[in-house]
Amino acid sequence: MQSVLGWDKSSQVDRLAPRSFQPPKGRPAEINYADPTVPTISVRVQHLFGVAKHPCVLDGRVPLRIQLLSPADRPIQVTADLPGFWSGSWADVRKDMAGRYPKHDWPVNPNA
Repeated sequence: MQSVLGWDKSSQVDRLAPRSFQPPKGRPAEINYADPTVPTISVRVQHLFGVAKHPCVLDGRVPLRIQLLSPADRPIQVTADLPGFWSGSWADVRKDMAGRYPKHDWPVNPNA
């Protein structure tokens, strides 16, 4: 893309619409732009522990849809409001995950 747009425009595109999101833990999550109005990532829920603000693209204007995964990389839930997930349905998800994956840490307040 850099050869077509030039370095300045190419770096601006990379900044506004990055190829991946780097959670605090784990490997980068590729951002899927198949539906450009709802860019989506799939990431293990434990890799988002400590994230209080919902990740966005386009300078914070477009929130990412997050497919939250279990330690076995199975879908748990989809959210476009991570703080709402932590304060809402996380309690039920936490109980389920603690039962299925007892060797993992499942904090009561994961965004702290």
